[in-house]
Amino acid sequence: MTESQTFDFVIVGSGGGSMCAALQMRSAGKSVVILEKTDLIGGTTAMSGGVLWIPNNRFMKDAGVKDSPELATAYLDAVITDRDDAPGASRERRLAYIEQAPQMVDFLVSRGIKLRRIPSWPDYYDDLPGASVPGRTVVSQLFDLNQLGEWKSRLRPGFIPLPANLDEARELPLMRRSWKARRTLAKVIGRALLGKLTGKQLITAGAALQGQMLHAALKAGVEFHLNSPVTQIVAAAGRVTGVVARINGNDARVGARAGVLINAGGFSRNQRMLDEYIPGVSAEWTNTHSGDTGEVIQEAMRVGAAVAQMDECIGSQMALPPGNPAMKPMLQNDIAKPHAIVVDQSGVRYLRETGSYMDFCKAMRERHQETPAVPSWMVIDSQFLSKYMLAGTLPGSKKPPAWFEKKFLRTGQTLEELASACGMSPEKLRESVQRFNSFARKGRDEDFHRGDRVYEQWLGDPLHTPNPSLGTIEQAPFFALQVYPGNVSTFGGLLTDAHARVVRPDASVIPGLYATGTSTASVMGRMSPGAGSSIGPSFTWGYVAARHAAREI
Repeated sequence: MTESQTFDFVIVGSGGGSMCAALQMRSAGKSVVILEKTDLIGGTTAMSGGVLWIPNNRFMKDAGVKDSPELATAYLDAVITDRDDAPGASRERRLAYIEQAPQMVDFLVSRGIKLRRIPSWPDYYDDLPGASVPGRTVVSQLFDLNQLGEWKSRLRPGFIPLPANLDEARELPLMRRSWKARRTLAKVIGRALLGKLTGKQLITAGAALQGQMLHAALKAGVEFHLNSPVTQIVAAAGRVTGVVARINGNDARVGARAGVLINAGGFSRNQRMLDEYIPGVSAEWTNTHSGDTGEVIQEAMRVGAAVAQMDECIGSQMALPPGNPAMKPMLQNDIAKPHAIVVDQSGVRYLRETGSYMDFCKAMRERHQETPAVPSWMVIDSQFLSKYMLAGTLPGSKKPPAWFEKKFLRTGQTLEELASACGMSPEKLRESVQRFNSFARKGRDEDFHRGDRVYEQWLGDPLHTPNPSLGTIEQAPFFALQVYPGNVSTFGGLLTDAHARVVRPDASVIPGLYATGTSTASVMGRMSPGAGSSIGPSFTWGYVAARHAAREI
């Protein structure tokens, strides 16, 4: 083993909260190193929408949107509730989050991070006390990747190829039917052309967020080591004092005077851990990056850390198209549009298709305990294909031949033919569709109340009436594809207190060890109250951990 430099703070992983913690430490004049085991910086956050759920944030106040700690508390109390099987979401931690999250955003703004609020992104349970219909989301402004210089090739790429804000990207699929969407497209194209003329490479969403964070961290003097997996947490006299990491091919001890922050992701790509904690979930059904393998959680357990909520994940309904692409199509927005339902393998509709992705995937897995439902079938008609995106393809576009050759997309001139192609009961499928069609014509789903919430209508089609979420399935030919209960990471892990300190099973603190992100048992418990319920806490607890560690040094 070779001895390496000692820092005030050592951060394991470069995801959501890592550079936020590093900036806070550097603002206190402390030295920081980030150890990233892969060859790219940014974690799954960079691949995502980069949305943070931040109650009572400065951008809401600027826009005159009502919120307060009391409203946010009422909402989280109603959504999460107090549960013995979700200690990461203790009332103490929920209150700390509500207090610290807006302060974290203020800190980032003071450090030059350019953020904004999406004008409309309702909380997922807008029918519960304290919910915000305008929404509590915070996102990054567009970022010029070229500002990173030689580091730009080391930022993990995002999923949106155009320089479009998330709210603009939501409008673009409507461009064939909406002049407003066409104007938005022209604006985005003009922005892209101007960027080329001025030597800018504008990026959006999570990549923009993490690009900004990386840029600020480099300017602040944070040290980075890529391809440097942490293999051991070092403790002495009951306190964590550093780690062992493989740096430049050699095992090196990296000392930590103030502490070690674990932000190494979850374990969604570790099939052995999935089989142990979330049986029936496959490592192939995830859109996390390749490093989401959980070994740092296990190493923390070796030094005495408690874990909780390990059977929970951030569910995301997914399709698995031919070719096994690295980024699987996520179907929440697709399924929420009119002219679509989801049925189990017998052809029976069994869930509220819209709303929280976590609720959807839980319902699918629970249904599977009674009757085969993993995968389920998304059933649509020709109206859907002409108007809406499907698995990443544009409305009205010709679908890839491989989709039909590999039976990814099945079709039939009648519902009976479609049922036969999918192995469903023709009678049950026909009954499910006919019943749904009767609800769609009335504009109210009497079985599962799809489209009753403002959020569900927001996910739907604003040009469709009477309910943006409900439309008949009646225009042949008909189509179906399989839907899997995928995820964008696990939601359980190391148990931490209100200062982001890792605790033991007896609730005592492990001095010098902190954690954030999906390496932890989430403060949101077993729910997702709104968009950004994993990235918001990741940034916030990274900020909290760094503040606490800086005071402790």
